[in-house]
Amino acid sequence: MSSTTQRSGGGSPAGGEKTTGKVIAIAVVAAVGGFLFGFDSSVVNGAVDALAAQFSIGALLKGFTVSCALLGAAVGAWFAGPLADKFGRTRVMVIAAAIFAVSAIGSGLAFAVWDLILWRAVGGVGIGAASVIAPAYIAEVSPAAIRGRLGSLQQFAITVGILSALVSNALLAGAASGAGEDFWLGLPAWRWMFLVGVIPAVVWAGLALAVPESPRYLVAKGRQEEAGRVLASIQGLKDRGLVKRRIAEIAKHLAAEREPSLRDLRGPRLGLKPIVWVGILLSVFQQAVGINVIFYYSTSLWSSVGFDEQQSGLFSVITAITNVLVTLIAIALVDKVGRRPMLLAGSLGMTVSLGAMALAFTQGTANGQDLSLPAPWGPVALVAANLFIVSFGITWGPIVWVLLGEMFPGRIRAAALSVAAAAQWIANFVISTTFPPLAEVGLPLAYGLYTVLALLSFFFVLRAVPETKGRELEDMDDLRVERRERARA
Repeated sequence: MSSTTQRSGGGSPAGGEKTTGKVIAIAVVAAVGGFLFGFDSSVVNGAVDALAAQFSIGALLKGFTVSCALLGAAVGAWFAGPLADKFGRTRVMVIAAAIFAVSAIGSGLAFAVWDLILWRAVGGVGIGAASVIAPAYIAEVSPAAIRGRLGSLQQFAITVGILSALVSNALLAGAASGAGEDFWLGLPAWRWMFLVGVIPAVVWAGLALAVPESPRYLVAKGRQEEAGRVLASIQGLKDRGLVKRRIAEIAKHLAAEREPSLRDLRGPRLGLKPIVWVGILLSVFQQAVGINVIFYYSTSLWSSVGFDEQQSGLFSVITAITNVLVTLIAIALVDKVGRRPMLLAGSLGMTVSLGAMALAFTQGTANGQDLSLPAPWGPVALVAANLFIVSFGITWGPIVWVLLGEMFPGRIRAAALSVAAAAQWIANFVISTTFPPLAEVGLPLAYGLYTVLALLSFFFVLRAVPETKGRELEDMDDLRVERRERARA
């Protein structure tokens, strides 16, 4: 039985922890990195057709232009953990924001498709780094009793970023009478869609400079006194003895660790520790169900099945609003229901809704760009898509980020999170790049594939994913014992 401190119901957390406005504000600042991720995910949605026309590119190159940022994100995620251990969490946040700002300017002023691909890949490096640092930092500063809710802010920020990009795109395209039409300074509206991204990047950099460093990083650098002050301030700990014990616990775990290295992830199963494989597969399944196809291509998708351009843009915004609202539900539930039950329910919901979309698309009269859905299959596909967003947004969207921030033992957390996040970006890249050619073969094929993957995710969670609700980060080693006991039972 673990000695983990847990909280039940609505009572006060054990050990003197309490929720403070400061820890919530700090978590919100870190989660702004998720906003940049979401913004970048959807800003290309409104620009893709206009830039494809301007640069005369086909389906495969269009898919690569959309998803090339994800390759950069895999690189950024891979190196973010080691850099954060060396230079600090907040400094890496500032660096990631600066990289994204440079990318937004370069993408908006791109003069050729290869130039645009280059700048989007550069921006991906910043986004990938943010995807690692934000959940890790939030997990390290949060009290165990509310860590799930605060960790879910990452996904909430992603959904708000998606919505903001879609609204920004719609406003710019409307003001210019089309994404490909000239707007301010003689630049077409699609270029301004990218340039607007400078604003949230600068805001995040400024906010990151104002938040304290992670107590765990400070202890690792021998700054125990400063770490104690930060921990007491952000977690509302008034008992100095308790603060000293917490710092001593962190120091004890750090003392047993070697310098963080990717070598620490090695294990007996295919070269990696089992818990690392769990993190990798969680990341892959989160993307393999095709969630970002909705956010990258939704406007083009709904246009391709018979809705006009204005309706398609409106449906994309409605989908994004739905995503924001259901993430709020996830934040309310994650520390009450637990991680595993929510993932299992989400897998079943996604399987049913994706299956309904695949069935609806079989009723089309043609394939690819010429597909037209007769009544009532168009509305069926639209409703199923939003049910898919609901199923994902309440469960797999936020819960995977929460788990990645907390499930790994401390000695491998940064490195394991980097590898898992890199796997997530690579999976996102594969799914996003292959969707346009798959859609040309037939949308039923694409969504049938996502349906099968959603079903497989249910059995994966049932078999391999641990429950981490209410545990202190320093107690995550105990999960290995519980998994062995559950396997024997």
